[in-house]
Amino acid sequence: MSVSKSGYYDWHKRPANVISLETLKLYRLVRQLFKQSRGSLGNREMVKKLRKEGYQVGRYLVRKIMHRLRLKATQRRAYKVTTQRKHSDAVADNLLNMNFNPVSANQVWAGDVTYLKTGEGWMYLAVVMDLYSRRIVGWHIDKRPLCQDCCHP
Repeated sequence: MSVSKSGYYDWHKRPANVISLETLKLYRLVRQLFKQSRGSLGNREMVKKLRKEGYQVGRYLVRKIMHRLRLKATQRRAYKVTTQRKHSDAVADNLLNMNFNPVSANQVWAGDVTYLKTGEGWMYLAVVMDLYSRRIVGWHIDKRPLCQDCCHP
């Protein structure tokens, strides 16, 4: 364990830290509030919540408690709308009628567009697949949702 004998025995002889009942209640409340926030409460917001509960605590004490309890806040990202449909646009007819197993190649192609986070930022990937062979017929990746060569963004 990479600990010297003298270091181990020094630790072993040390008196145990006794946690008061009030401190234990505070720890439990911090855990409970953190869980209720689904892991998003940082030390500043935690101080506000604890003060509402009647505890006189400062930011640095709460930060130390959260570190001791291994509670690290993670911020949720806001939902970003990537598509906006115009309700006046016509909807294509359902020619497949849920029949995704054609009898020969190049009868039915399906396509999809998705976005990926890369080192260069968000990139949009468009893929076209032949449903008979399940092979990719074509694809295009771009920084814009639709390719400029064939479509209008």
